[in-house]
Amino acid sequence: MSELTAKDLGTELLQRIHALPKGKKIDECIQCGTCSASCPTSGAMKYGPREIIASLRAGMIDKVLKSNTVWLCTSCYSCVVRCPAGIPFTDIMYELKRLGVKYGIYPKKTTNAAMANSFSEVIDKHGRNSDTKLILKYYMRTSPLKILGQMGLASKLFFKGRMDVFTKTIKGLDGLQKMMAAAEENGEK
Repeated sequence: MSELTAKDLGTELLQRIHALPKGKKIDECIQCGTCSASCPTSGAMKYGPREIIASLRAGMIDKVLKSNTVWLCTSCYSCVVRCPAGIPFTDIMYELKRLGVKYGIYPKKTTNAAMANSFSEVIDKHGRNSDTKLILKYYMRTSPLKILGQMGLASKLFFKGRMDVFTKTIKGLDGLQKMMAAAEENGEK
């Protein structure tokens, strides 16, 4: 992290968290570990939910972003439901993903950020997901030749009517794009 320090990143993350509904609850964390014990994927994570909050408090959030942790969150909300302080931890994980992608701080050996970027681009352009376009963008970013190995599956899906060739765009896309631009301007994307 050249220009951006870990402390700056932690400060920005904390500001974004405090802006979330119930985001200030993070200050009430007592490190009880209920979130980590409730998380079905914490065993595979390098840092469990409790450790993420401790890292944020210690100003070491960059180490969390460089790990697989945020990308393994299944968004099941078990941590949120069971947290005695009511901390919106799943929303915190989304903020971590956003910041990681924004500043290019994520594990370089994985392709999770490539999938997130591909998904965002398809949604931004069409207002909805298109599996065909998503997969094409993803493979073009990660390993273009691997798409050839998917052609058999793609043809089966196409002939069963499960794969669109043309992406449908929602009505009122310009309104959605204006809302997204306003949210981004307010630092919410």
